[in-house]
Amino acid sequence: MKFFLLTDNIDTLMGVRLVGIEGVVIHDRDEVIRELDIAVNNKDYAILLITTKLVDLCPDVISELKLKLTKPIIVEIPDRHGNQQVGESIDDYVSEAIGVKLRGD
Repeated sequence: MKFFLLTDNIDTLMGVRLVGIEGVVIHDRDEVIRELDIAVNNKDYAILLITTKLVDLCPDVISELKLKLTKPIIVEIPDRHGNQQVGESIDDYVSEAIGVKLRGD
């Protein structure tokens, strides 16, 4: 079982390649949908990593795939510019699940 990355940034791809994860650099909605289709139909991929900027291009498609598929798991990751919202939403999910607020606002 492998990871695979869909990113809009060559630096992010180079970073994950250092740990053995392959991927593609794409920039528009049609490319995202095409590459997602290829990746979700590849039985070798257990986890698809996708940068926040690409998720923002087609949130409806990503949400539908997350609900419909059991494999691969689709995980949104921030790119090298960082997106604090991803971390905050993870904190919110965990806080809600365990009933303890993780960060002070």
